[in-house]
Amino acid sequence: MKKIQMGDEDKVSFVRLTRNINLFASMMNVGIMENILSRVELYELDPGEKVFSQGEAGDAFYAVLSGKLKVSVREAFVFSKKLAELKEGDFFGEMALLNNSPRSATVTCETAVRLFALRSEYFQAALKESREFSEELKKLASDRLFELKFNS
Repeated sequence: MKKIQMGDEDKVSFVRLTRNINLFASMMNVGIMENILSRVELYELDPGEKVFSQGEAGDAFYAVLSGKLKVSVREAFVFSKKLAELKEGDFFGEMALLNNSPRSATVTCETAVRLFALRSEYFQAALKESREFSEELKKLASDRLFELKFNS
């Protein structure tokens, strides 16, 4: 994972991308986005590179700027089951940040990928600043957990 410098165009892309994510809608309403935007990082990853592995500690929320990734879970300690494919505009990583639990899946790049990352410490600060944002995130994480259990 290679960190790259974010330009003004990248910041506009992040705002455009997250404006369609329910998770960030409440942040825009209460003015947290400007604070978050100054702390978002941009990364480039190669095909086959893992963003994170199942069981690792959750340390960031991610939003896909470009490329394709796969979400998979380990079964029987050896086999991996593909649960989903992520592409531009998708996001992931919010569950582990909300409840500090280990990652419930592995996310691997299928193509070259550019993604935004919001580290845990900044994410937690945003939660403390906005009750509305915190409630939206809890609902979203609950829905995602249900999807994982239902699709397993």
